[in-house]
Amino acid sequence: MTCKLAVGGGCHWCTEAIFKSLKGVVKVDQGFVSSVEQESFSEAVIVHFNPNMISLKRIIEVHLYTHNSTSNHSMRAKYRSAVYAFSMEQASKAENVIHQIQSDFDKPLVTKVLTFKRFKSSRASVLDYYYQNPNKPFCERYIHPKLLIVLNRFSENASLGKPAV
Repeated sequence: MTCKLAVGGGCHWCTEAIFKSLKGVVKVDQGFVSSVEQESFSEAVIVHFNPNMISLKRIIEVHLYTHNSTSNHSMRAKYRSAVYAFSMEQASKAENVIHQIQSDFDKPLVTKVLTFKRFKSSRASVLDYYYQNPNKPFCERYIHPKLLIVLNRFSENASLGKPAV
């Protein structure tokens, strides 16, 4: 059985690499997502995962810790901090996880739970960007530190820096 959840918050190259580096994630679609509440597209990924190997809660926790989920910065239209739910039940679970984890953060989380509407894939040349270009300056500066968070904070779910897919 495979479940899916879409998340966005930072560059989708970063987000794709993070979730491709988790055990239990079977596929990551990188691109742009819109929601019922926010018609405009924002960078995001759809994470397809095996809930027997990694929970929805853990997917959301990893997401909240690996992007600036407490900052309502000027680029939020392009990098919307969101969990895009595919059902009302999933939305309710996501809201509960965000509420539970809030106490771990010094500032209020700005991450919204939105209803998934549409997805547009990124162009082929930037898919799997990190694992095709790990030594590029962008990857070393922005993606590598986020993968270190996964390795240090979520080590039981990390696939040791190699894509799990």
